Amino acid sequence: MLLKNNNGSLKDVVKSSNVLTDIAELYCYAEDSSNSKKTTKTPDAVVFVRSIEDVRKVLLYANKNKIPVIARGAGTNMVGACTCPEGGIVLNFSGMNRILDFNPVNMTMTVQPGVILNDIKSLADKNGLFYPPDPSNFKVSTIGGSIAQSSGGACAFKYGTTKDYILSLTVVLADGSIMKLGSNTIKDAVGYHLNQLIVGSEGTLAIVVEAELKLIPKPESRRTIVGYFDTIEASVEAVNNIIKNRIFPATIDFMDKNSITTVEQFFPCGLKTNKEALLLVDIDGFETSMNYQQNLVMSALETAGASFVDVAVNDAQIEKIWTARRSSFAATAKLAPDVLSDDIIVPRTSIAKMVRGCKDICDKYNLKVCMVGHLGDGNLHPQIALNLNNESEFKQYFLAKAEIYNLAISLNGTISAEHGVGIDKIEYIGNIIDNSVIEHMKKIKKIFDPNNILNPGKIFKI
Repeated sequence: MLLKNNNGSLKDVVKSSNVLTDIAELYCYAEDSSNSKKTTKTPDAVVFVRSIEDVRKVLLYANKNKIPVIARGAGTNMVGACTCPEGGIVLNFSGMNRILDFNPVNMTMTVQPGVILNDIKSLADKNGLFYPPDPSNFKVSTIGGSIAQSSGGACAFKYGTTKDYILSLTVVLADGSIMKLGSNTIKDAVGYHLNQLIVGSEGTLAIVVEAELKLIPKPESRRTIVGYFDTIEASVEAVNNIIKNRIFPATIDFMDKNSITTVEQFFPCGLKTNKEALLLVDIDGFETSMNYQQNLVMSALETAGASFVDVAVNDAQIEKIWTARRSSFAATAKLAPDVLSDDIIVPRTSIAKMVRGCKDICDKYNLKVCMVGHLGDGNLHPQIALNLNNESEFKQYFLAKAEIYNLAISLNGTISAEHGVGIDKIEYIGNIIDNSVIEHMKKIKKIFDPNNILNPGKIFKI
C-alpha cells in the first residue's frame, strides 16, 4: 500500500522533519542484516519517533488507513524481521535512546527501545551489576530489537536470555492504546504474563516503547579457559565432563576448524589452526573459587582429549580471545561476496551429529561453512559464505538450508534459538509447530492487531 496520497496527512501527525519519504532515503530501510534474497519493498515512509506520543499518533493514523507499521532498531537481526514485504511505515527508534531510570538498590533499569545493549551493560557494570544477555552484536544492537527477537548469546547457558530479564513493558497497541504489562517486582503472580507474550513476538503484537529490566550482581571474577581438540566429538564430550564435575560455566562456546582458520587468516589472534575444534569456557564467581573451578574445567577438557589448554585471566587476554570468537561472522564474509548466518538448536546429546551433519550437507552442495555456537545449550550457528547473485549457488544454499532444518528437527531440536522467524523462516514454521498451535497464535494476533498492520508477513502467514 502506497502512502503517496497520504504523505501530507502523515507529516501532519508528526513533525515533517522527522519523516523521510524520498526514495533515496528509504532505500536502506528495505534491508536488514539478514542478507537474503527474499523479495521486499522499500517502505513508503520512515518516521523518527521521539516519544510515546509520536508512536501512538502514527499507529492511530496507520490503523485507520490500514497501513503496515514496522518497528526498527539497529536492523542487525538475521531473519528479515524488520523488512517491508508490503511497504508501509518504518518506525525508527534511534531517537528514543535514553536510559530513563537506574535503581541499583532494586537492581532495575528502565530504558527506551533505542538504547544500545552495550550502554545498558556498561552502566550496570560500573555499578557492580550485570545485564547478562549478550548477542554477538551487542555493541550496536538495541534493547527493543533484543526484546522483539528474544535474543540470547553466549551467556544464555548459565544466565538465560532476554525473556528472563524483562520485568515490565510499556507498549502501544495497533489502535494506539497504551498498556503497561508486568510489574516492577521480581515476583508477580497476578494474571496472565502478557509481557512475556510480547518478548519474541517480533513487533507483530505491539510496539515496545519502554522496558524495565532486571539486573543481577556482577560476579567478582571471570576467567576464560580455551581448549583445543582433534575431533568435534571430543569437544562435545568435554562439555559433558564439565557438567558432570558440577561446574556451571557462564559460557561454553565453540568454533570448528574452518571458523578457526578463517578468523586467524583475516583477524590474526594467535589461534591454533591445526585443530578441529576450540572451546571457550568462561567461569565466573568469587575470586576464591576461581582456581577450584579452573582446575575442574581443565581436568574435564583433558579427560576428553584436549590437545592444548590455555587460560586467559585478565581483561585484555579475555577480550582478545572473545574478539576472535565474535569475529567469526565478519571473517566468513571475506570468503565470498555474501554470508548467511543461521541459528539452530538441538539437545546437547545431538550436538556432534548436528555439527557433522551441517558440514556434510554443505559439502554435498559445495558450500563453504564455518561453524560456531554455544555448546552449553546446543545452539549452533552455521555461517555459510556464497554469492547470492549466482543463481545456481543460491539454489544450492536453499536446498542445504532445508536439509539442515530437517536434520535439526529429526534430532529433537528446532529451527531458531535466538534469531527469531521473521520472513526468512516463515515457510518452515509448520515443520516444527503443529497447525493447531499456529492457529491459536493467529487468534492472539487477531486480538492484538485485528487489521494486521503490525509487521505483517512475519512469523506466519495470515
